[in-house]
Amino acid sequence: MLNVKDKAPDFTLLDTNNNEVTLSSFLGKKVVLYFYPKDNTPGCTRQACAFAGLYKEFENKGVIVIGISKDSVASHVKFAQKYNLPFILLADTEKVVIEKYGVWQEKKLYGKVSMGVVRTTFIIDEQGYIQEIMPKVKPDTNAMEILEKL
Repeated sequence: MLNVKDKAPDFTLLDTNNNEVTLSSFLGKKVVLYFYPKDNTPGCTRQACAFAGLYKEFENKGVIVIGISKDSVASHVKFAQKYNLPFILLADTEKVVIEKYGVWQEKKLYGKVSMGVVRTTFIIDEQGYIQEIMPKVKPDTNAMEILEKL
């Protein structure tokens, strides 16, 4: 499990334009890295729209916002277009980064146990170290809580 002050594990994943995005390419900037279960589901849509609604404020602070799920690039493209999402969405279909960050966990829903992505947000500082870990965040308030911490 990752901890605050750990070096954030580097990765390279594809974005909605099929471009490779590498975390370490953002050194010198603060990064909000949020993991979410699935495109176009109610909670994930509310969370993404909350980030989109506050995106200018993140931008004004020089903060990069990146959302990661195990959905495909094609799914991310539709999701981003449908809700006009201005930030980076990355596809981790093999769950490599999801597992590196420890967010692939056992979940319980209506008494049923399954494995899935636990909605978690990481704030990574300008030197690439984890500044804050926010596990099991609420989709509606996550973006605002992060802005308040920044």
